[in-house]
Formats: sequence, structure tokens, C-alpha cells
Amino acid sequence: MLLYTLDLGLTPYDTAWALQKRAAAARISGELAEDLLILVQHPPVVTLGRSTKPEHLLATPEYLALHGIALRDVERGGDVTIHEPGQLVAYPIISLKRHTQDLHWYLRQVEESVIRALAPFGLACSRVAGRTGVWCSDATGTRKLASIGVRAKDWVTWHGVALNVNNDLATFDHVVPCGIDHVQMTTVAQECAAALLVAPTFDAVRESVVRGFAEVFGLHATPLPDSALDTLTVP
Repeated sequence: MLLYTLDLGLTPYDTAWALQKRAAAARISGELAEDLLILVQHPPVVTLGRSTKPEHLLATPEYLALHGIALRDVERGGDVTIHEPGQLVAYPIISLKRHTQDLHWYLRQVEESVIRALAPFGLACSRVAGRTGVWCSDATGTRKLASIGVRAKDWVTWHGVALNVNNDLATFDHVVPCGIDHVQMTTVAQECAAALLVAPTFDAVRESVVRGFAEVFGLHATPLPDSALDTLTVP
């Protein structure tokens, strides 16, 4: 079984969002015969999930627009989150009918994919009980490295995980990330620096995330064929 991969580079949120929905519909119908992992970076954007509370957005829409930060209400689960350049966003379009029809199981698999992806760089990341995501902990405290929010229809997933690689985290100042008061966000670069490790390149992290997903879901990663891409990118 295959895991198709598609690297969009730096792409506006709306473009990738529309592509996800087309891919999920194609996966549900069977037109897309294999699971797909979309990899992307976004210009600054605040996304509001279905559980977002108004007080978790700390800036007005007008302020965000003035500073070039998009604002979107989306259909994924979870609270408010941020995307910005230097953050790797992975959108798995996965049919859980092929795996396990359980969204809680799926969330743990996504976490495990990221945890395994970061291990080769010397980062021992983990979960925090009751809080979805990937975290780093040491004597100084616990910091959030990756946020996860998903949507599923007919057991096919979209949306996914946002992993802070080398972004400056500036956009996070405008929200209560994931609705967790006093949460400290971090990046792969910051955690490597604190541990006196050589920080991996963005490309190296992206490639390792692909390997992590393929390993955890028992799939063979391969680029999305041009024929399938043509189908998904038709407006």
C-alpha cells in the first residue's frame, strides 16, 4: 500500500485548503486510490477550529489584516492555531477504512509519526496526557512543538499537524495557542539549540516526517503521480 506525497512549498492557506477538500472527496469516492500526505508552508494565517472560544483570539480581524495575517474559520476540530513560514504543515488524506476506524487512534498515530520523525535529530519528544499534540519537556518545563487538528468524513481525514521547525513564532502572540492558557510554544531549532544539538534543515525535517508517517501507517511513500495531481488541481 502506498502513501502518495505532494510538497507544495510556500502556498496560500486557501489554495491548500481547497486542494485538501478535493483530495478527501477523491479518496472517499475511490478516484484517489491511495492515501496522500500533503506537505506545505503557509504565509501567516490564524485558523479557528470548531472548538475556538472568542477570547482565544487576542487581536481583532482588522489588526490582523493590517499586518498581513489572514484569518480563517475552518471545519477541523480543535481551537485556534497559527501557520507561518518556517512551520511544516502536513495534511494526511488517509482512509481509516484501510487502517483503524477510530479517530482517537488516528490522533495518536499522527503524534507518533512526528515523534519518530524528530528522534533521528536527537529530540526526545512525547505526548502530554489529555492534550493532543507533540511536546518537549525538561527541567525547565514543557513546551508545545506540534499542534494537531483534524476533520474526517466517511472515515477519510483531512487537515492535520503543524510542526514548528524554524519559524520565529511571532504570529502566535495574537492568540492563545490551542486554547491552552500560558502554553509555551517552541520550535525544532530552539529545542536543538537548548540541547546543544545541530539543528536539521527544513528539508531534512520534511523528509523525516514523510518517513515517520509511512512507517507508522505501514505504507510506502512515493511522489503523487502527475495523473492524480492533474485530477486534484482542476478548479
